[in-house]
Amino acid sequence: MKMEKVSAQDSTRFLSLSEAIANSLQNNQSVQLAQQDEKIANSKYNQTQAIYLPQVGFSYTAMSTNNPLNAFGFKLQQKSITMNDFNPDLLNHPNGTPDFTTKLDVMQPIINMDMWYQKKAAAKQNEIYQFQTERTKEFIRFEVQKAYLQLAFAYDAVKVLEDANKTSKAVNKFAADHFEQGLIQKSDVLNTEVHIKMVESNLAKANSNIKNASDYLSFLMHQPTGVIYRVNDPSAGNSIVTDNSIKLADSRSDFLAMQKAIEASDYAIASSKKSYLPRLNAFGSYQLNDSRMLGFGANAYLAGLQLSWDIFSGNKTKNTITTQTLERNKLKDQLTQQKDQSQVELNKALRDLNDANFEVKQQEKSIEQASEALRILQNRYEQGLANTTDLLMATTQLSQQQLLKAQALLTSNITKAYIQFLTSSFNK
Repeated sequence: MKMEKVSAQDSTRFLSLSEAIANSLQNNQSVQLAQQDEKIANSKYNQTQAIYLPQVGFSYTAMSTNNPLNAFGFKLQQKSITMNDFNPDLLNHPNGTPDFTTKLDVMQPIINMDMWYQKKAAAKQNEIYQFQTERTKEFIRFEVQKAYLQLAFAYDAVKVLEDANKTSKAVNKFAADHFEQGLIQKSDVLNTEVHIKMVESNLAKANSNIKNASDYLSFLMHQPTGVIYRVNDPSAGNSIVTDNSIKLADSRSDFLAMQKAIEASDYAIASSKKSYLPRLNAFGSYQLNDSRMLGFGANAYLAGLQLSWDIFSGNKTKNTITTQTLERNKLKDQLTQQKDQSQVELNKALRDLNDANFEVKQQEKSIEQASEALRILQNRYEQGLANTTDLLMATTQLSQQQLLKAQALLTSNITKAYIQFLTSSFNK
């Protein structure tokens, strides 16, 4: 699905989470770069088809010589030898003898076991990049979810601060009216004005956070920045099930990529071992020789089989196998380490999720208590039984508890998305 590009003048537009994910998976530059690596690996794999296919070369060569041996050879190739050519004077002192050769060479591999295993290793390399592309998509999906949640949190913060601003202005008006009546001091009015400026400053930062989060979403979707996105509540309909029994999947894309790298190393080792074996190749050539340019008088062919065997390569192959084996063992250790580290991250994420969910419940209770405390103080304040400072502190406390609840919800939802990222599995 191609996302319609929106100019900065369009100010705002609605963006659903599913749309953001779909467009990021299609347009994100990291995904596109991973796909380019996949294409490069596939192209390199296709190069290994040479172990089956013949190699054909064509050449046209023009030469001239007065070298006795070569001059006589040219005439033999041109099939133009006469009795006069055996004259000792002509044999020893030939004139310049031209030769124009048209040649077609063919080499057909038959048995090259080391190359056959190299082809298998290249096929595994191709699979590695396929899994890496899939893992890149999974990471981009997580990044989009996180950015979308942060944008929703920014909107929640703006709403809380707007409500706090309205309350602060109402308190300011009430204080100003009572000051004119001589019921309170000027310092109380000034305190309300300072409080309003503080809330307005935080509100301005929250609005900037909306723009920053929108720009980051645009970046992930590879779209022009400057558009402000409106979002729905991302926690609504959140069906991610998490519990302490959840486990890592061995079929996770990055684990599979590492496993394919190990298998590719096994084939590379096998290829090096097979290089000890002889190679069998067929070859042939067909050529035309003539003493005239663009002449194609005499023809000849040559065909045969070649069995070659590298008996000793100065221990190069032996040391290559040793190096490849060490590298393969290192990859195995890295895969084990990667799984162990991911399990530690998963355990921590599960604990963080429990803590965040507990904090959400605690903040809900705190909001109820802070709301009730503010209501009581407002009533006492209107009756002249409470001072302005206490009322402003109660207002600030309620806003802080509301923001802390929104932050806890953000942490909970991001942690759920991260757990999903950690436990995702590759499905063809």
